[in-house]
Amino acid sequence: MTISAPAMLADQISLFLDFDGTLVELAERPDAVVVTPSLTALLMQLEARLAGRVALVSGRSVAQLDQLIGPYAQSLTVVGSHGAEIRMAGKDISSGARPVALDEAEAAFREAFSGNANVVIEVKTLGVAAHYRLDPSVEPIAETLAQQLAAESGLYLQGGKMMVELRTDGHDKGSGIAALMASPRFADRRPVFLGDDVTDEPGFARCAELGGYGVLVGADRPTAAAYRLADVAAVHDWLAAL
Repeated sequence: MTISAPAMLADQISLFLDFDGTLVELAERPDAVVVTPSLTALLMQLEARLAGRVALVSGRSVAQLDQLIGPYAQSLTVVGSHGAEIRMAGKDISSGARPVALDEAEAAFREAFSGNANVVIEVKTLGVAAHYRLDPSVEPIAETLAQQLAAESGLYLQGGKMMVELRTDGHDKGSGIAALMASPRFADRRPVFLGDDVTDEPGFARCAELGGYGVLVGADRPTAAAYRLADVAAVHDWLAAL
C-alpha cells in the first residue's frame, strides 16, 4: 500500500516526471492531449527552482514531446522512447537508429486494424503502438499480434494502459533516469519519479536503488513506488508546493 507523497524540499531532490497520465490527462487518442499554458509555466518555475534538475521521462519520442509542448521543450531535459533517447541542454546524449523491424510491425498493425478507425496506430522514433481505448474489445487480438511480432522480430513488447507497443530493447525509464543521475546536473540529490503506468515501474525501482523514491499517480496497486498522488490535479498541486 502506498501513502500520500510527502512535502519535499526542492534543494534535496532531482525530479523526474512522466508525461501522459501524470502531467497531462490521458486522452482517447495520443495526439489529443492538451498542454496548457499553466503547465508550461509550472515546468518553467520548477526548472528554475531546482537549478535545472527536472526531466521529462516518457514513452513518447522526444520529437512527439517537442510537438506537444512547443518551443519550451528544447530547454528541458527529456528522456524519450522509454529511455532510448536522452536530450539535455538541447543536445542529444543518446539516440538509437530505428530498426526495419519496427516498420514491419507498423505495417502488420495497420493491416490487422485497417477496418477499425477506433484503433489508433502511434508511430514513434523507436517504437510503434496500437491504442484501443476507443474499442477495448480488440485487446485480445492486439495482444496476440504483438506477442507474435515480438517473438519473430526480437522487439520488446511493452504493455500499457489500453495499448500494446513494440519498441527497441535494452533500455527503460529506469535506465534513462540512472543515466541522468550520473551527470553533474542531477547527481548528489535524491531522485524522485512521478508516473502512473506499469511502464513507470522500472523508474520507481531505480529511484529506490539510488536512494530516492517513486510516486504512483492514480489508483493504488502493487508498485515499486513508495508514495501516491490521486490524479493529475494532485500532481500539479504537489509540484506547485515545491
